[in-house]
Amino acid sequence: MSFVAMLIAAAAPAILADPAQEARARALDAEIRCVQCENEPIAQSTADIAADMRRLVRERIAAGESDAEIRSFFRERYGDFVLFRPPWDARTWALWLAPIALLLAGFAALASARVKGIASELPQGPEESER
Repeated sequence: MSFVAMLIAAAAPAILADPAQEARARALDAEIRCVQCENEPIAQSTADIAADMRRLVRERIAAGESDAEIRSFFRERYGDFVLFRPPWDARTWALWLAPIALLLAGFAALASARVKGIASELPQGPEESER
């Protein structure tokens, strides 16, 4: 029974004594992506690397680092992918603008199809029907 308790204690990150710091840690855990699971925040991941990342977040908060500094640390270590909301810069502008460009392209395609459909439904004059 004590072996199971040790496993559970090892998997769970140490809770920070200050409730405000623990709230910051939980918020950051939800913003940082697990590098093994790739589509889960480290708060929900059961991977060993996610447990290490959660521990690092709490250690850095306890050391007095700001949220921006902690995000920057993980970004430098794992790249932009590790953040669910990557920063706007020259390397990520395409990532941010791609959804807007796809949406505009979809609207343009719909408008074009609609115009072609309306044009084909127009009654033809005598000259056009003879062609």
